[in-house]
Order: sequence, then C-alpha cells, then structure tokens
Amino acid sequence: MSLKIRLARGGAKKRPFYRVVVADSRSPRDGRYIEKIGTFDPLKAKDAADRVVLDAEKAKDWLSKGAQPTDRVARILDAAGLMKREARNNPEKAQPKKKAQERAAAAAEAAAAAE
Repeated sequence: MSLKIRLARGGAKKRPFYRVVVADSRSPRDGRYIEKIGTFDPLKAKDAADRVVLDAEKAKDWLSKGAQPTDRVARILDAAGLMKREARNNPEKAQPKKKAQERAAAAAEAAAAAE
C-alpha cells in the first residue's frame, strides 16, 4: 500500500481550508484517509502562527514508515524542519514558446529590412 501525506480540501466555496492527512494514494483527495496530522489555512497571513498546525511527531512517524509527501506538503514539512526539500529550477519554463519565437524572428527580419 502506497501512502501519501497530502491536503484534503474543506471549507466553503472560495474559502479553502485544508487538512493534512495520511491516505492511501488510490483514495480520493477528499475521501477516506488513515490519520489527520494537521491543518493548513491558506487565507491567513503567511506569518500567522495558526496558518499551519502540524503534529510533528506523527509526521515524523509516517515519514519513517515510507509515506511520500506531495509537493505542497513537502514545502510545509520543510518549513517545519521535518524534512529537506530540494529547490526546483526549470530555466526552460521562462523561454518563449514557438509562436512568440516566430513573432520575434519576423520582427527582427522586418527591422533588418527597414535598415
């Protein structure tokens, strides 16, 4: 059984509130879970003390049992000092796409022809 530590959404429409849960990877996002280990309220200020409430001992225990955190939960655990998350870098993401490259080439040709 593959375990994930992930966020289960709650709250009203456009007012999200998340539970940090340990669940089987095949179960639905908001469905059955094994254990609730914390909460996350993204509407609170980033420096608010109760924005993230996490039971560190339970999180450590589940990580030692092989539960894999999702990207967002890995950020939360990294901020709490429970695990190390490597920084991601995708320099190709900032490159212009095909159409934009074609437009830039056409503009360069037009500028060269005008001179």
